[in-house]
Amino acid sequence: MTKNKILALKYRPQEFKDLIGQELMSQTIMNAIKLGKTPNAYLLTGIRGVGKTTTARLIAKSLNCEKNNDEKIKCSSENFCPTCEEIISSNHIDILEMDAASKTGIDDIRELIENSKYSPTSAKYKIFIIDEVHMLSKQAFNGLLKTLEEPPPSLKFILATTEARKIPVTILSRCQRFDLKRVSVNKLCDHLKNISKKENGKISDDSIRLIARTSEGSVRDAISLLDRSLIFQSVSQNNLIEETDVREMLGLADRSKIISLFKEVLNGDEKEALKYLRELINNGIDAKNFLNDILEVLYLFSRRINLGPIEKDMTISETEIKMVNEYSKNIDMQDIGLFWQLTIKTIDDLKVVGNENLTLEMYIMQLVHLKNIETKKEIFYNNIDSNKNSKQKSLVGENIKEENLETNLSNQIKNQLKNTDQIKKNPIKNLSSEINKIKIEITSFQDLIDQANKEKEVELKFDLERNVKLVSFNKGKIDISFNEKLNQNFIKNLTEKLLLWTGERWIISLSKNNNAKSIYEQNMEKKSSQLEEFEKSDLALQIKDAFPDSKLINIQEEDND
Repeated sequence: MTKNKILALKYRPQEFKDLIGQELMSQTIMNAIKLGKTPNAYLLTGIRGVGKTTTARLIAKSLNCEKNNDEKIKCSSENFCPTCEEIISSNHIDILEMDAASKTGIDDIRELIENSKYSPTSAKYKIFIIDEVHMLSKQAFNGLLKTLEEPPPSLKFILATTEARKIPVTILSRCQRFDLKRVSVNKLCDHLKNISKKENGKISDDSIRLIARTSEGSVRDAISLLDRSLIFQSVSQNNLIEETDVREMLGLADRSKIISLFKEVLNGDEKEALKYLRELINNGIDAKNFLNDILEVLYLFSRRINLGPIEKDMTISETEIKMVNEYSKNIDMQDIGLFWQLTIKTIDDLKVVGNENLTLEMYIMQLVHLKNIETKKEIFYNNIDSNKNSKQKSLVGENIKEENLETNLSNQIKNQLKNTDQIKKNPIKNLSSEINKIKIEITSFQDLIDQANKEKEVELKFDLERNVKLVSFNKGKIDISFNEKLNQNFIKNLTEKLLLWTGERWIISLSKNNNAKSIYEQNMEKKSSQLEEFEKSDLALQIKDAFPDSKLINIQEEDND
């Protein structure tokens, strides 16, 4: 029977020392059991396939092992006691496993609680393992609370979940939590090589590395992919499973070809870039996987630019390292940021667009177009931001505690100012013809407000009049202070608009002058002064005598025209 088992079950850990990448957690749990300091309930969290259910069974086995008190004879995979054998085969009457994904209601929990009243039949502890516990209903969680806090001495709970944030705090506080980590690519590669050797499989190191990378830290996923690869080898009778075989099996693109595709994008060769894409499409790549691979390539370029030449790594082949080191000379961080945003946007587009291939072709053409037209970068960033911010027009003050409001807002504005200074140091060489044609002279703060009004920039005009306090105004530079209601994107928006209207870069600096007043405040003070002055006049006194209950509200200047 063992021979025909799938590898994920065949090589399921039978002892804590067999768990991959969870050494600290394993040691902590074993020490607690040895010292007799075990909690009423354990909570195991982590992504799929890292060993949550396996760990739960190992805890159950360790708590109930018949050889726990025997230092000379220790329970091991070569010599399991009867209790451990039954737990491993999921046949022990006192170890109950419940899948909360299918049993979510209060009735299921009531049945569990009723069962908890009875002592274990043969084991030391009765243990309830609840998998995907976050799927329980609110009523079910409430029903579990009391028993979880004060269970009978012979009862232990082990909860497992991939979504710990969905579990009520009242449950979390009653559990001892252990977070199972994603397993590193290096450890996965070593584990897969070991299994492959035991199975007499012939698979290349590049294939092992690809499987480990694709599994995203999940041991079960990695072993399942290895199982598929070994089955493919036995059917095709190949001597060695190559990386291309695994890519074809999984519908993945060759990353070196994606880097070559990027080379053509950076060279502005749309025809060659599309040729590479169509070749990948013909090989059966998955559109989403392709775009995720693009993100990985962009990350590699970013690493090369910021951290220097990429060194040998288990996750990257030597060919890919050589290509990235060479092609990164033709790309900068502005390009990478731009391409990254477009790639994420295209991934979202795939959810609503029917034809994936056409979407990918349009995406590649946009990449080439954006690389060639440097002057469109800011406009594109603005478009990307507008998609995110269209539903978020709230002011900064709504999201920050009142006592920290001004400090947080100041930090956000300073970050925008740093970005503005960075743009100043690296100006775009070729301004677009549209900006060159239209140059508006803005010589005062009032000119700026009038221009915002003319261009129907309502939000910008509102901020300039009400939330900004002018300290000084010079051509090319404006010093301001602000109040807590200022929009968080104000500096960015104002800088972009000034560039568009005047064709020049402006520096917006932040002043600590708290004595300045906004245009609105100045106007209100002026009106208040006029009202006070008028109330002292003879005309006002005559009106007051004639109409004792009258109240002066506003003064309107007469139109002479």
